[in-house]
Amino acid sequence: MSDTTDTRRDPMLDRRGLLRGAALGAVAPLLPPATATAAASTSTTATPSASASASLRWLGTSGWRIDVDDRTVLFDPYLTRFKTGLFDGAFRADTELSTDPELVREHIGAPELVLVSHSHWDHIADVPYIAQSTGARVVGTETTYHLLVAFGVDPGQISVVKGGEVLDLGGITVEVAASLHSRNDKYSYFAPGTLTTPPAAPPRTIADLPEGDTLAFQVTAGNGGPSMFLMGASDFSERAVQGLRPDLAMVAVPSSTATHRYVSRLLRALGGPDVVVPVHWDNFEEPLGEPPRRDPSMDLDGFLAQVHRESPASRIAVPDYRTVYGGDMRPRS
Repeated sequence: MSDTTDTRRDPMLDRRGLLRGAALGAVAPLLPPATATAAASTSTTATPSASASASLRWLGTSGWRIDVDDRTVLFDPYLTRFKTGLFDGAFRADTELSTDPELVREHIGAPELVLVSHSHWDHIADVPYIAQSTGARVVGTETTYHLLVAFGVDPGQISVVKGGEVLDLGGITVEVAASLHSRNDKYSYFAPGTLTTPPAAPPRTIADLPEGDTLAFQVTAGNGGPSMFLMGASDFSERAVQGLRPDLAMVAVPSSTATHRYVSRLLRALGGPDVVVPVHWDNFEEPLGEPPRRDPSMDLDGFLAQVHRESPASRIAVPDYRTVYGGDMRPRS
């Protein structure tokens, strides 16, 4: 979750702002805005090498389904998108966790790997069901491990990472980077905390899920690309991502200015990605079958302008839930 800059809210609304957003948003354009179009038209960067056939689907929030030939990797797959009051002005931290199995199955294919950036509900809530129903291996923090074990996931199915690992999956490479969660205008995290043992009882509400530290991942398909940098929150460790040089960078849109020169530092550290894809700017309590609705606490247009200014050679691709993209983030017919 990200954090808001509005200091005039009452305490409940401020807490809501810490999570990610505000009230109902407007429908996001299905075509990239003018800034993105301009960036695309001026880009001189070559299309990423695709030695393996890759396709991508945005699952909303920071989530992705990545298919490499006939293999599927999921990142932060939150599909049930249950109501918490977050976007209606009445956020409830005691909202009970739930999963819609039919809806989840509709979107995930047959994953062999699930990457989890951190343990807030809009990143992990559907992961226990996915792990138990598909047998997919889950890669995440120690806190993610302990939460999943409490949910009943086989411990042998979960791989704990800390950052710096490079995992060879035989045709798919996963580089793990230690990362940071976004903060509010008071420089504070939402629901911080880590677990060193499984909780006494399975988590029941969204308040039972601490952040548990944050990771970023770079997934590379085949020999030489495409490579995809995946973020779950709008902050990062500059030294940890320095030199990754992804073809595609899925970058979380910030809702505060707590991180100094977030866009310019990140894009410089990543070496100017060929394609920048904004994520975590949508109302993640609306169905995936409808066009994305913007979270009004996110200045998506301002973010796109910053990307174009800081990395004019990068093409910008604003994703849609209902589109399948190729390894260059261009829609497939």
